[in-house]
Amino acid sequence: MCDDDIHVGLIHDPSVSRRTFGLMTAAVAGLGSAAHAQTGVTETDVTVQTADGAADAALFYPTGKGTWPAVLICTDIAGLRPAFRDMGRRLASQGYVVLVPNPFYRSAHGVVATPGFDFSKPEDRARVMGYRQAMTNDGIDRDAEAYIAFLDAQPQTNRKKKVGVQGYCMGGPLTYRTAAKVPGRVGAAATFHGGGLVMKDHADPTSPHNLIPKMKAAVYTAVADNDDKAQPDAKDVLKAAFAAAKVPGKVEVYDGCAHGWCVKGSAVYNEAGAERAWTELSALYRTALV
Repeated sequence: MCDDDIHVGLIHDPSVSRRTFGLMTAAVAGLGSAAHAQTGVTETDVTVQTADGAADAALFYPTGKGTWPAVLICTDIAGLRPAFRDMGRRLASQGYVVLVPNPFYRSAHGVVATPGFDFSKPEDRARVMGYRQAMTNDGIDRDAEAYIAFLDAQPQTNRKKKVGVQGYCMGGPLTYRTAAKVPGRVGAAATFHGGGLVMKDHADPTSPHNLIPKMKAAVYTAVADNDDKAQPDAKDVLKAAFAAAKVPGKVEVYDGCAHGWCVKGSAVYNEAGAERAWTELSALYRTALV
């Protein structure tokens, strides 16, 4: 996977001040504490035991009695932080049990995009890319099984319903791998400005698009305008792979939206484009998580 395909342009998370960062760090240290993040949603910091260690994560679900479909969110290269907690809360408020893990738990716990984080700085880039390189494909697959098993073990999860998985930038390939690794549970998968879904060598068996035949999910792939211009054949390769595997896949290029447009805090965040993407995601989950 090309480093530049994973994430470009992230400057900061505007919701993180130095004070709130300190509070978040303290909260992670006290895993297991719960808070009502917003009306109708409960947020809890949790630990997920994987084959490779203990992953810190955030769990969200509707407050009150009942069970709901489960969703796994795969973050971008800047990891678990307030922008992705906001996504978890929003999705939970729509009626889902949502897990947002720290993808870099093998290397670091807590928030890695500390105040002043800038992906364009060589030292910041090198640090998070080192974390990413510690995530092998086999390790990602083991994580996928552990995260979905954790969601299925929650009393709030409706295990009769399929699981959803969504990923951003770096999380795009993780989403594809999860859908392929646990096809019996994953009923819907969505990627937004996913990096490296189609490798330059299309025949490379590790290229995420070559996992499509193993999927049984409905898949939505939202492509950034500048990613499409940099790799104009990727969308066609994806469409052909979905068609050949008879997997329901929808691939769309978001004109005028640059890589990273869905995540608040990105220098290229595009609210209109992000809301359009969220509408597509919501429709996918309503129809496929049955």
